[in-house]
Amino acid sequence: MSLGYLFGGGVGTEPHGLELHRTYPVVRSWYEQVSEWTGLTVGQILEEDLPTAQEERQSVGTVREAALAIGVHDVLASFNLRPAAIGGLSLGAMAASCLAGSVDRRELFEMLAGSRDTPEPPADAPRQGIAIAFGAFGEGAPSHPGENVPGVHLAGDFGPTTDGTQRILMLAGHAEALDALAAEVPPGTVVPLPGRTIAVHTPLRRHYRDFMAPRIDAMSFTDPEIPLLSCLEPKVLRTAADVRDLFQRNSTDPISLVDVYDGMREQGVQLGLVMGPSIPEGILAFPFPVVHIEQPEHIEQALTTAYDLGIDLTGAPALS
Repeated sequence: MSLGYLFGGGVGTEPHGLELHRTYPVVRSWYEQVSEWTGLTVGQILEEDLPTAQEERQSVGTVREAALAIGVHDVLASFNLRPAAIGGLSLGAMAASCLAGSVDRRELFEMLAGSRDTPEPPADAPRQGIAIAFGAFGEGAPSHPGENVPGVHLAGDFGPTTDGTQRILMLAGHAEALDALAAEVPPGTVVPLPGRTIAVHTPLRRHYRDFMAPRIDAMSFTDPEIPLLSCLEPKVLRTAADVRDLFQRNSTDPISLVDVYDGMREQGVQLGLVMGPSIPEGILAFPFPVVHIEQPEHIEQALTTAYDLGIDLTGAPALS
């Protein structure tokens, strides 16, 4: 039985991980370690309001989301549950790289914390935004509802819905263009997300990519120890250079969940565990069963499902 871990890429603005932190000592120890590396308090990482400045808010949000994802991994590892393949979206791709043994944990979190120093955009710069879109299937269908619309970019492909009628996409770009597009297409086709002011995975993040490039160049990368699936193209990342390239391109290139889960299927994955809340549950069609983990009860669900599907948990401690 082959197990895969998928890490989402949303930047957590809502508190997550509180119950896991209360329940598992390994998670409490982990958050203390993250606090030491980043200079943030455990409260800031777990539940306090995020800063208002755009880049600082983004930085703290990435620390929050990555800490939760890795904390879930560590709880599962304490029960002898480990992946045969791993991958993620955006920030999740970087967390997955860390857990594949390619990036040191401390270096990852110091990089995420250091991104708070990215210069803020000029006050007169056009507002940026993100929208969720529902695309059509079929020959001749546009790649996304905003295709060829100035100021709108395809930032992410989450794949087909469970009923196979639509494809869920992420658009990003200038907020004015996204709002205009949402007003032009059928209602519900394009839904701008409130409070999202950074056009992630588009050329508009070039200034962030350039600012972070020297820090990423200075990081130590090693070859992944298990198959690590890219979210930037259909590819297994096998070398340190592959992973460094993903880190450098991650902020400006569109992401694809389909590339990740198709790659896992090719690796023989038969059960996927989704870490954290950023990949929606029950909406997307996966090529294998998945269990979403956000709360302590989901840990038991993951262990029970793994056992039922034949994963050997011999020697694992009993759940309290």
